[in-house]
Amino acid sequence: MRVRVLGTAAGGGVPQWNCACPGCSGARAHPGWRRRHASLAVQSAEGRWYLVNATPDLGEQVEDCPELHPGPEPRRTPLAGVILTDAELDHTLGIARLREADGIEIVATAPVRHALLTGLHLGEVLTPYARLDWRPLGPEDRPLAEDSRLVVGAVPVSAKRPRYAAGLDAPGDDAPDGDAPDGDAWVVALRLTDRTTGRTLLYAPALAAWPDAFQRAAESADHVIVDGTFWSDDEPLTSGFGSRTATAMGHLPIDGPDGTARRLAALHARTLYTHLNNTNPLNDPAAPQHTVLRELGVEVAADGMVIDL
Repeated sequence: MRVRVLGTAAGGGVPQWNCACPGCSGARAHPGWRRRHASLAVQSAEGRWYLVNATPDLGEQVEDCPELHPGPEPRRTPLAGVILTDAELDHTLGIARLREADGIEIVATAPVRHALLTGLHLGEVLTPYARLDWRPLGPEDRPLAEDSRLVVGAVPVSAKRPRYAAGLDAPGDDAPDGDAPDGDAWVVALRLTDRTTGRTLLYAPALAAWPDAFQRAAESADHVIVDGTFWSDDEPLTSGFGSRTATAMGHLPIDGPDGTARRLAALHARTLYTHLNNTNPLNDPAAPQHTVLRELGVEVAADGMVIDL
């Protein structure tokens, strides 16, 4: 299984269009600091790839990844579909950019599907352009296609809803897999396993808590890529751009007594951070926080990184 890291930034990217914070200003002055929205491309079979989350800059991500380019026929594309970790706008707005396809395969939990169809009215907007083929995502491992050696399963990590879905009713008892709308399936980590090699990647770009199920999944994974939105819990407050702590916003901080860095350092897997907010000091390659992570054996993922499992 080959995985391409398409982006590693939190919402808005780095730089963010309306922001002149040190991270964004630095990225404008130093193009190498730039980060696109957090996303992966995973190879499910030869010439067949799935996006993990569909971000607003999806088109640019595809153009920067040769494996995702169309051809040799004029409209033949290796993109087979999208797997969603949640229903946040930054992870779903890019679905609209796939409307030129005949059909769009979307793998999602029941609450996420319900939010997109009922809250964003995605079906009403897109079905005049392209067919939406929904596939359920649940805790059990399922092949992405009959001929695929790649299987995917979901590890629920949070009941946090997107703001636009705060008042939505339940999806109903007939929802796929019986997922409860207010359960932790609103936000999941993805467990991607290559059945041939037996190697596993765990991907959690949003992590509001560290439940036991996630710990077990992390202990059995070969690569773990997790939420690195904020370095410290008070970063949103001290940066002057927020009124809540990182934890209150649904993101465990990297540093501190309840941070994720030392949890990652205790794992046997290769561990990396993604989903960096523009206020995160790790956006600066010279920041001393990089030394802290290096001493713990934890990495920061980079746009364009390739992981072979």
